[in-house]
Amino acid sequence: MDVMIHSSNFLLPNPAAADNINGLTSPPRKYALIILNQRLPRITPLLWSHAQLRVCADGGANRLFDELPKLFPQDDAVAVRQKYKPDVIKGDMDSVRNEVVDFYSNLGTAIIDASYDQDTTDLHKCVIYIHGLSDPQKSNLCILVVGALGGRFDHEIGNINVLYHFSSMRIILLNDDCLIQLLPGTHHHEIHINPSIEGPHCGLAPFGMPSQSTTTTGLQWDLRFPAQPFSQAKVVYFYVHLSADGRTK
Repeated sequence: MDVMIHSSNFLLPNPAAADNINGLTSPPRKYALIILNQRLPRITPLLWSHAQLRVCADGGANRLFDELPKLFPQDDAVAVRQKYKPDVIKGDMDSVRNEVVDFYSNLGTAIIDASYDQDTTDLHKCVIYIHGLSDPQKSNLCILVVGALGGRFDHEIGNINVLYHFSSMRIILLNDDCLIQLLPGTHHHEIHINPSIEGPHCGLAPFGMPSQSTTTTGLQWDLRFPAQPFSQAKVVYFYVHLSADGRTK
């Protein structure tokens, strides 16, 4: 079984340099950023600087317009909005305000009205858009999603469900407190921890189908679990204890 390597170097100022130091990926990973309609985390400008593509999902454009200038209180709000211009706004367009659409479209943002599709979430629509782009390095693409956690529980579950619809893509849901990503059962997983910016807690939970087995190394209390469905399994909550090379498996 192939090994899938994970890291959160995108939380560092220079993720490519950190990847090279740790020998994680070559060529450097590419990032896309999706902004949903929940409070923007403080790390949004940092993630924005790493992304080659920035997409607002419907009302996420309101959040970008209203909240990002508050992260730069010393700067002119209009200048901040002009600097942080999304490449695309896509969704069923029932939440984004007309003034926000007009502001960004005048700056060259593409507006994609997907109101014909009422069977998928706005996050799903945006991931489809990114998935459809012609990119020879798509396998090295990581999609960072802010605004995916918090708010209505059904929205959170819907966002987690997107991870399963696109299980072959690297998609990470983020807020100021945590990140969520899918560990597909088709791979072994090696997770590189940055203890200066994450931990010491993390959790594992089986979703969608029973976990045939869960075995870890590098944790304070390593796991040796038999097959369990989510309804019978404990949500595993534990401390990360790093091995000498900073890896957990």
